[in-house]
Amino acid sequence: MNDPISNTSTVLQSATETQVQFQKKKLHAHTLRMGIPKEITFQENRVPLTPSAVGYLVGLGHEIIIQSGCGLNANFSDHAYSENGAIVTDDVREVYLSDVVLKIDPPTLEELGFMKPGQLLISALQINQLDGVLLKQLLDKKIHAMAYEFIEDESGALPLIRAMSEIAGTASIMIAAEYLNNTHIGKGELLGGFAGVPPTQVVILGAGAVGEFATKAATGLGANVKIFDNDVYRLRRLQKSFGHHLYTSTIQPQALQSAVQRADVLIGAYSGKHHRSPVVVTKEMIASMKPNSVVIDIAIDRGGNFETSQLTSHENPVFKKYDVIHYCVPNIPSRVSRTASYALSNIFTPMLEEIVTQGGFAEALKINKGLRRGTYMYKGSLTNKQLAQKFGLPFKDLDLMVGIFN
Repeated sequence: MNDPISNTSTVLQSATETQVQFQKKKLHAHTLRMGIPKEITFQENRVPLTPSAVGYLVGLGHEIIIQSGCGLNANFSDHAYSENGAIVTDDVREVYLSDVVLKIDPPTLEELGFMKPGQLLISALQINQLDGVLLKQLLDKKIHAMAYEFIEDESGALPLIRAMSEIAGTASIMIAAEYLNNTHIGKGELLGGFAGVPPTQVVILGAGAVGEFATKAATGLGANVKIFDNDVYRLRRLQKSFGHHLYTSTIQPQALQSAVQRADVLIGAYSGKHHRSPVVVTKEMIASMKPNSVVIDIAIDRGGNFETSQLTSHENPVFKKYDVIHYCVPNIPSRVSRTASYALSNIFTPMLEEIVTQGGFAEALKINKGLRRGTYMYKGSLTNKQLAQKFGLPFKDLDLMVGIFN
């Protein structure tokens, strides 16, 4: 004898399964093959997607192929990726045949040789270091290319730059604490405040995201912080966040000289308004600092804020000049590559999902203004005016190319 309740349950279950299959079919109508190569640039330890993010995207029906060892410097094993559905291969050419190539640094000329016309490349652009030959080959291959440092969110902010800046700001104070102690070449001080002991004097140049999070980390440890920037709005915003006890000032030579002379730690994170970071601390100012003080030039990626700065590496991070410890390593987030990779992955994953759910890259560009801001090459044309002017190449308006007329 048939059980009517059981029959009803079976019908409902069947209907639910049919609906789920329909939704999956609809969602997977525009699936992608994504490739993640191993980074070969010096000191680059980050990876754009974590194993869990790969698992999520594979679950949506996408195919993700990674080069063996791509996550090892961030402590993500090949096994972790394969367990989450990725195809792991030693053949870099196979990775570069994907619909989307996702990487941290721009491709080298050798890597570009593996790519095919019509692919979407998502990577950094690094416009100040961009090679004209590389740009020409990207154009010749009609690669669609997005620079993640220019991608905007709905508020007009730059989420990837913001995330890396927050990490760099926090890490800079941890680095300063490391080099103030005896285990390195510091003067044996604990960064922060302690009962009966004067607090560490920290001077920060730049009130952007890097300066904000360096301030947060330093004040959290009890240090006395002074922050300099010529953007009064940024200074006002920080003072509102941290309270009026935070010392803020525009970059006036006498005030800066006095603060630097008393500083135990000096952080350079001032970008200015030009491609090169301005030098605002002279060698005379550095020479006036207390012996074994620590200076960290985060702006070294763009030339540096200190006249005495010289590029260093993670392997040999510091040198002494005027008896002051200098840390001038570019790409500080790569020093904490696992954390930085999670931060990148949290931004890349929904962005890739949106490109697919909108019906592909072309459709996503029509809808998402932030993606258009990050796209510098589309259908063999330069769509970034600054880049076109730098290399003397024709420029096309991306809004017009995708059908945005207002």
